[in-house]
Amino acid sequence: MPSIFTRIINGEIPAYKIAETEDYLAFLDIRPLMKGHTLVIPKREIDYFFDLPDELLAGMMVFAKQVAHAIKAAIPCKRVGVIVVGDEVPHAHVHLIPFNHVSDMMFTKPTRPEFNAEQMEEIAASIRAHFKG
Repeated sequence: MPSIFTRIINGEIPAYKIAETEDYLAFLDIRPLMKGHTLVIPKREIDYFFDLPDELLAGMMVFAKQVAHAIKAAIPCKRVGVIVVGDEVPHAHVHLIPFNHVSDMMFTKPTRPEFNAEQMEEIAASIRAHFKG
């Protein structure tokens, strides 16, 4: 059964897309830790991040770097952090999270920001406008 991310890639499930290439996709996390929290995935469905072929992993990190620069330009923050967890969806991915304090990046935070569909699209459009990939 295809992962939820593969279903997003295939257009079966909508997403707030940031950037896309032939091999990778970046889109907003629908349960963000911070405004602008973005997921970067390879289009090839591979469950475990460290099972990605070297060239796919390297390309994904270069793509993630480009997306992170766009996030940093669009969202006021100290830095954009990178987290690889890989347990919640069986499809390799990285989280790009704008933060001002390390605690902003904790998945155990008791509350998370909530944005309606219009706000999510505005956030995505702002990041897309800064993407130079």
